[in-house]
Amino acid sequence: MTAERLDGKKIAAEIREEIASKVASFTREGNGTPCLAAILVGEDPASQVYVRNKERACEKSGIIGRTFRLPDSTTQDELLTKIEELNQDQSVHGILVQLPLPKKGNDGKGFDERAVLDAVCPLKDVDAFSPVNVGLLMQGRHRFLPCTPHGIVQLLHRYHLATSGKHVVVIGRSDIVGKPMAMMLAQREGSCGADTANATVTLAHSRTTNLKEICRQADILIAAVGVPEMIRGEMIRPGAVVIDVGINRVGDRLVGDVHFDEASEVASAITPVPGGVGPLTIAMLLHNTLLAAELQNQANAS
Repeated sequence: MTAERLDGKKIAAEIREEIASKVASFTREGNGTPCLAAILVGEDPASQVYVRNKERACEKSGIIGRTFRLPDSTTQDELLTKIEELNQDQSVHGILVQLPLPKKGNDGKGFDERAVLDAVCPLKDVDAFSPVNVGLLMQGRHRFLPCTPHGIVQLLHRYHLATSGKHVVVIGRSDIVGKPMAMMLAQREGSCGADTANATVTLAHSRTTNLKEICRQADILIAAVGVPEMIRGEMIRPGAVVIDVGINRVGDRLVGDVHFDEASEVASAITPVPGGVGPLTIAMLLHNTLLAAELQNQANAS
């Protein structure tokens, strides 16, 4: 068996085209142009690349992308001041703080990442990290959906891979991917309808006993653990769908959390790394920025 390659880059391009059309309609109606503000603290190379990709994606979709680059010496108080400034700026609709933050600021203290993320206004929280937005997601009445999990749902939907009634195993319990992914797939109704919800979900992690056996039970296996090529072919049930969220640099190679060659011989469909989930994350960030502009426009009109 040779697995079908799930082309996240192609699906992301489709979504960006749809967003660009909606942005054009939104602005034609006199609502102004949606604006995404990214705050980048320090000189982390991977973050620099990621922010540049976001800037290009915004430009192609008709969204204003503003990047605020702050030095490594920035303190937490200074960062919180910048966030509050953007919270109050009505021309800014979405705010994201690029992670990771530097280990220490100019005051010699580390950043409280949770306090920083919590400072973003929930109506501008396009990463969906705010406890308000996480709580709404838990109750099945989401405002924004986390970008990477939502991108995975869109990918499954557009490849006609239903999760309803299926056993999905999510490996990794992060607040960014694992936990919200499990919550979204277990809902009665998903962002793309009931077919991409209603799953029986197992949330596994590095300390799960008998991880291999649990993985082999999955109809759909989603790996988001951050360990290079941890998921081997023997851990995959023949015919399963494999979604690889990981992106790890090993020497001069970029690899996922799944051993691609081994998995491709067992799975029915698989995402590559790169070119799988990554482009979808940025596409859904643009989606959330447009949604934030629409919600704020409604709030201002009421």
